[in-house]
Amino acid sequence: MNNYLYYRIVSFSLLLSLVFTSCKHDKEHEYHSITDKIEAESKKYKGISTTSHLYIDGLNLIEVTENEITFLIPTRKDKIKSYKCTECHTKPLAKMQSDDIKKAHWNLKLNHANANTMNCTTCHNGNNMDELISITGHKIDFDKSFNQCSQCHQKQYNDWAGGAHGKRIESWATPRASMTCVNCHNPHSPHFETKWPERFNSKKVEIRK
Repeated sequence: MNNYLYYRIVSFSLLLSLVFTSCKHDKEHEYHSITDKIEAESKKYKGISTTSHLYIDGLNLIEVTENEITFLIPTRKDKIKSYKCTECHTKPLAKMQSDDIKKAHWNLKLNHANANTMNCTTCHNGNNMDELISITGHKIDFDKSFNQCSQCHQKQYNDWAGGAHGKRIESWATPRASMTCVNCHNPHSPHFETKWPERFNSKKVEIRK
């Protein structure tokens, strides 16, 4: 037997020895590769074990479907101190307006768009103040006020519906529950002022604000 053939036989014998002696089964929890381990350990896996219920239990949430995506949002009407509006707005707005009485909602300042573009009745239904109204005259429920915002802010709306804009109430575990526009933005003054990021001041220097 020449040396080449001898080494081939020895190498093959060692290979067989390694295969049969290193082979571990599921009972021993050792595997040939990480893929084998994943497949074996996944046999008893029955889906996601964590949910968001721990974070959303007790919250008033409603289900909405936007852009064919279904998720939960918090209710709005039960957070408005003076809702229902018709408790005070007993007549249509045009009949209630008068120069003889104190201006209603004197503490609210509309800083949303140019005064020639927007006023209170751009969003609020003057005939039924318990509802919002679209620019085309469709009624919008206060709990779904994002439909009001989406008329002008379509990009932000699409990002929000997809989960990229806004804050989740919980985590990425199902069921998804997300804040709406008015949970973060004041609808009458939605702009956030630009801020410099906070940093640790290791030197006695003034930080720009």
